[in-house]
Amino acid sequence: MDSLPKQTLNPNKHLKEQFVSNLDGSSILEIAALLTIVPLLVLLRYSIGFHCKIDNNGVKAVTSKKNDDEKIVISRNWKAAISLDFIFIVFPMLLFFTVLSEWVYHGTVLLSLLVLILSVTAKRSFSGLQRGQSLSFRASVSSYRVALMLITCLCILAVDFTIFPRRYAKTETYGTSLMDLGVGSFVLANAIVSRQARDVSSGNWITGAKATAPLLLLGFIRLVTTSGVDYQVHVTEYGVHWNFFFTLAAISILTSFVNIPAKYCGILGFAVLAGYQTWLLSGLNTYLLSDERGTDIISKNKEGVYSILGYWAMYLLGVHLGYRLFYGKHTKIRSTTSSIARVFLVSLLLWIVTILFDNYVERISRRTVMILTYSSKPFKGTITFEAVSYSAV
Repeated sequence: MDSLPKQTLNPNKHLKEQFVSNLDGSSILEIAALLTIVPLLVLLRYSIGFHCKIDNNGVKAVTSKKNDDEKIVISRNWKAAISLDFIFIVFPMLLFFTVLSEWVYHGTVLLSLLVLILSVTAKRSFSGLQRGQSLSFRASVSSYRVALMLITCLCILAVDFTIFPRRYAKTETYGTSLMDLGVGSFVLANAIVSRQARDVSSGNWITGAKATAPLLLLGFIRLVTTSGVDYQVHVTEYGVHWNFFFTLAAISILTSFVNIPAKYCGILGFAVLAGYQTWLLSGLNTYLLSDERGTDIISKNKEGVYSILGYWAMYLLGVHLGYRLFYGKHTKIRSTTSSIARVFLVSLLLWIVTILFDNYVERISRRTVMILTYSSKPFKGTITFEAVSYSAV
């Protein structure tokens, strides 16, 4: 008796995989313009004011008063602030990522001019001043992390639709795209605000294990659910079973066992990169970019497993960057203007390094290290630091 064909919950699985496969991305200049638009929108939003104050415990400071009329005003202000955030940040981002994708350069220039004009003519300054109080560093970093999350959510939701330009979707082998900036930026964002970067004791390996457990759980949940509904999975991204939650868990484990002071993390990070780079040039590069897969678990997930070294190196560099720019004792004696200048110079330098490596060393390739899958992309044999640059912005 002939066996019946296997039923699938996703009959268009192959077509959906093809829709996001074999892409070569956009230009570095266009990605830089897109990433410039986001902070410009945030600055434009802050120029309008009308924010809800948050105290150190994450609670609206003015809500401690028990006047019913004030509570009504607070509720209205909160809703108005959220509405302005959507109108001036979320909605324009969605437009530039889709229907206005051909107007990215024009949008960058126009927004820059608008912010410049407002900074000169407006009564409020763009340092985040609101009723005489300056915007804290914590709020600035939170704005960056929220913007990163918004970009990620918008891209993930939009990538399956034709209105989302294919050049913004993840590249197959070589190239630079908007979605290639995601996980690298997440790693760096976590590193910059980590306990290690703040030079705070992170505890022993037991504490690390507790922090890793939720990531492992989420990784297995994602694996089971995607397999259960026969969801399309681009194997060349992480492998057959691997996903980004497992990568984050691996970084957490490595950080727990190799816990060194933040001021030395940069040295260790560069050492790991140098070792991994040597390994790539010795033949690992060719293996990772090939279709070769064995039957063992490591071979089936070669992209995800070997990329751990790259991601860990990026995390260490992010810890050192956060410590040097924001948390080190030497940073307290510098002014806000000096801090902004240092961040800008670091960002500019790293973008220049990215461009030089891409043109004169080796083309950017997401699959080689996967460490830079969102902002810093690894080359076929060389790693760049575009993610660090974006995070510094």
